[in-house]
Amino acid sequence: MSATATETTTTKTNIGVFTNPKHDLWVADTNQTLESLEKDLKPGHVIIGVKSTGICGSDVHFWHAGSIGPMIVTDNHILGHESAGVILKTHENVKNLKPGDRIAIEPNVICGECEPCLTGRYNGCLKVEFLSTPPIDGLLRRYVVHPAVWCHKIGDMSYENGSMLEPLSVALAAMQRAVVTLGDPILVCGAGPIGLVTLLCVKAAGGCPITITDIDEGRLKFAKELVPDVRIFQIPLGKTPEECAEMILGTMDGIRPAIAMECTGVESSVATAVWSVKFGGKVFVTGVGKNEMKVPFMRLSTQEIDLQYQYRYSNTWPRAIRLVQSGVINLEKLVTHRFKLEDAVEAFKTAADPKTGAIKVQIRNDEDQS
Repeated sequence: MSATATETTTTKTNIGVFTNPKHDLWVADTNQTLESLEKDLKPGHVIIGVKSTGICGSDVHFWHAGSIGPMIVTDNHILGHESAGVILKTHENVKNLKPGDRIAIEPNVICGECEPCLTGRYNGCLKVEFLSTPPIDGLLRRYVVHPAVWCHKIGDMSYENGSMLEPLSVALAAMQRAVVTLGDPILVCGAGPIGLVTLLCVKAAGGCPITITDIDEGRLKFAKELVPDVRIFQIPLGKTPEECAEMILGTMDGIRPAIAMECTGVESSVATAVWSVKFGGKVFVTGVGKNEMKVPFMRLSTQEIDLQYQYRYSNTWPRAIRLVQSGVINLEKLVTHRFKLEDAVEAFKTAADPKTGAIKVQIRNDEDQS
């Protein structure tokens, strides 16, 4: 089998960022050289030089907890799924990409045969291989092979912005399914990276007024700098969700939210969202939480509130690329810290420590980020 010429590049050791069931975290050789990847390149696949990768909360969770629901780290495991890079080599049957193309990586491989795939909701693929979700290794390495169909051209977009198309895709999937429309009063629960990207999307969609909540004063300050006209509410300790909801209404001039975009997955936050929204409103949960939790069932029932959930995304990358390229969504302010791939352990410690004020931590594979 043959492939096209490789883009001129200086071959380096293909190091990656690993964790394991003991919750260790380290950088080491993946034992997959660029030459070995070229030799085994399959039809429909390309070799990517990964340039920039954002640390997701799920990466930190796999490191610290070793699992998210049924997805369990059982061996040495490479993290990372928010990445962009450059095409180094393509199999000869790949016609839409060539060496040198800048791309964002949609980090899934689907079967294309099950009902979710055939109906366009491939995020529910019954045999999906999602990079960084055990046992499928992630993208925090120097070189990786991926199907060309999941490599999206980004033109002259920065690699950092390209990598942040992944969290933007999470927010876009939520926006589409929650059906946020012009003039909707919106509550955003959680001012972490997904909450902040969701805030940008809600603002762009014409939501008003918008209130965002968090327990961390620093993150709320960041949200206010990002979207100056957003209302902020710091969740007080010792208050019930019902009490918090009444205080949130005070920030929205007494208007109950039509939709609450819940981006934490925390039980008390979900409950607060339920107590906040109007009759016939919606609580849309993007956040990842524990396996079981209590919700105010009768509040949902008597107020006809829809409680809706999300699992990843589908068909969002082209839309995300257009939004960033057009300037409708500006992701650049979200990056607060940058590290070299060799310093990934320090990067993860920074991302995991609330005291650092980190929002989105980026790991760069080399100094050339032009």
